[in-house]
Amino acid sequence: MVKNRLLIALVCIVALGSHSIAQQKKVVTLEDIWSKNVFGQKTVSGVNWKSASQVPGGAFYTSLVSGMVVKYDAATGMAVDTLVTETALIPTGTTQAISIHDYTLSADENKLLISSQSEPIYRRSSKAVYYIYDLKSRQLSSLSKGGKQANATFSPNGTQVAFTRDNNLFVTDLTTLAEKAITTDGKVNQLIHGSTDWVYEEEFSFVKAFDWSPDGKKIAYYSFDESQVPEYNMQVWGEGVTDRLYPKDYRFKYPKAGEANSQVALSIFNLDKNQAVKVDLGSETNMYIPRIQWTKNPNLLSVRKLNRLQNRLDILHADATTGKVQTILTEESKTYVDVEFTDDLTYLSNQKYFILSSERSGFKHLYLYDMAGKLIRQLTAGNWEITSFLGIDEKAQLLYFTSTEVSPLERHLFSITMDGKNKVKLTAKAGNHTINFSPDLKFYLDYHASAEAPLTVSLHKAPAGSLVKVLESNEPLKARLDEYSISKKEFFQFNTTGGISLNGWMIKPANFDASKKYPVLMFVYGGPGSQTVLNNWESRDFFWYQVLAQQGYLVVSIDNRGTGGRGREFKHATYANLGKLEVQDQIEGAKYLGNQPYVDASRIGIWGWSYGGYMSSLCMTVGADYFKTGIAVAPVTSWRFYDTIYTERYLKTPQENQAGYDDNSPVTHAAKLKGNYFLIHGTGDDNVHFQNAVVMENALIKAGKQFRSFYYPNRSHSIGGGNTRLHLYTMMTNFLEKNL
Repeated sequence: MVKNRLLIALVCIVALGSHSIAQQKKVVTLEDIWSKNVFGQKTVSGVNWKSASQVPGGAFYTSLVSGMVVKYDAATGMAVDTLVTETALIPTGTTQAISIHDYTLSADENKLLISSQSEPIYRRSSKAVYYIYDLKSRQLSSLSKGGKQANATFSPNGTQVAFTRDNNLFVTDLTTLAEKAITTDGKVNQLIHGSTDWVYEEEFSFVKAFDWSPDGKKIAYYSFDESQVPEYNMQVWGEGVTDRLYPKDYRFKYPKAGEANSQVALSIFNLDKNQAVKVDLGSETNMYIPRIQWTKNPNLLSVRKLNRLQNRLDILHADATTGKVQTILTEESKTYVDVEFTDDLTYLSNQKYFILSSERSGFKHLYLYDMAGKLIRQLTAGNWEITSFLGIDEKAQLLYFTSTEVSPLERHLFSITMDGKNKVKLTAKAGNHTINFSPDLKFYLDYHASAEAPLTVSLHKAPAGSLVKVLESNEPLKARLDEYSISKKEFFQFNTTGGISLNGWMIKPANFDASKKYPVLMFVYGGPGSQTVLNNWESRDFFWYQVLAQQGYLVVSIDNRGTGGRGREFKHATYANLGKLEVQDQIEGAKYLGNQPYVDASRIGIWGWSYGGYMSSLCMTVGADYFKTGIAVAPVTSWRFYDTIYTERYLKTPQENQAGYDDNSPVTHAAKLKGNYFLIHGTGDDNVHFQNAVVMENALIKAGKQFRSFYYPNRSHSIGGGNTRLHLYTMMTNFLEKNL
């Protein structure tokens, strides 16, 4: 009997030991994140919608799946056809199939416009070899033989494709593959037709600077005369000792704050008449044209015009035959008018009304106007923001939008009737929902994620939002996550000494013990309209924070004044004085954390990238008494070095606001540095120039301050490529281990 009991006890001990081993979680490594991509999530990409009114047989969408363009029935979410596979795409005279980087389906569903061999230029721009694939004849043809193209776009009827190359605009007739040059005088660093200059691409977030008229008979296009814009030059080094004996000098036009911008013109080319008419933009040349779009009338172009200080927005209607314009609506602000809000501009098909968003109430909301610019009524209202207007089902008189009504930390889908009533919330799960509607607004894809779970992509039927099918749930990733020790974000709020309520999140070690004292690393971005504190999934830095939490750090992020999601007053509070209030709030955050019983107030660090690098640099100087260690990656150190559109929007010009540029520059406060400061920059950063790091380092040297710096040869603002990110995050981790 005793033997049996001993045997049973031994078996239990072994079983418990086995159970413990089975339950032991893996730790996250930097190699998992940056080399093996263990935590990468899948999505549904390359989506092209076709509504039932566009094609026979019902609505569908296509998606790019493992090198195949697959067609799905929108009513069921089931794959019904494979339109083409990469293996079938072999250009004439070759034996090698091309790879599909991206594609567009023509309106008549007969052709695919495919890009391959894509080559990045700047943040949003690229050039590629484009092909036309005829789905009926199964023939693959080159769009052009004259070199790589950019911005290739079908005409509305699918019979032509417009594209840009070498600063000029072209059109190819798909029946004959004959190519026509719309412009011929484009010249590098002088004159650009049909695509944007550097600063428009970066700050107005578009590259394709032309638009087909609804009937496909005209093309409206931009021209940028950048001959008077000062050049910035970067040296580009070869990889090896003998690769390039002399560095290459790369020059491009970059207008720094207060300097000359491109002179912008608009033209409308009539393909039938083979002639262009200039749009009359008036005598003022020191202005911006951040957006153009055709109304539902194929002879009426809508133009948005901003003054240089971006505090006055005019909506113009231009006659496509004469080029004459009429100012329909003007919005002014004592600070700035956010042009991204005008992306909601939607013209109704009855050609009587348009919808536009505005912050005039203190929160971004939708308004209905007639075509003469007379306000009919406000469509949405409340102490929350519209984040995206998704469209109007005119037949059902329903508008769809996402907003912050549930929480500034979340984005949810709503519908509302045209009279501003009957608002319905269509998304149930907490977190952030990004919505992709079909053109007729009968179906939509919901890309949902939260701090608790990675991306789920689901197909829904409007107007009720009923689920058709879950297209991607990332179950393999979820199962993989269960194998690791993952600490979730914990959201919190606190009030500053000035009574300002700020939002934050914290990641704690898995074995957190409230009786112990922990060091803290704060992550900051903090720029105007941004948010780091969101109930959303993060794929890369979140897992780096797991590495740090495993080593005993708390990781925290706090959204300061000036950030988004909380209305106009909160966001515009930093106008004309960037850096001041934001840093005050981050210091308040450090004080709040230092008062927590489980925080070691003598070991609080901060890091950030770009605007966040600017913030971390200021915190390490102005806030030197509160931060022991700081990392600044690709920081702005003086707003005098940054571009016109972004900087002047928030600070005015240096000529008008010298104090706003200099009083809160980290360079000005370099002598106040006390702690461990690490400055990292890419020498090939076309956005926040390496010059920022050089000037900051000189100021620190002059002040006799010790610091660490590191440069990445030829790397851009993202500091990526090959092994670069693993190297960067290993270096930052080692720095924190030693200095925090």
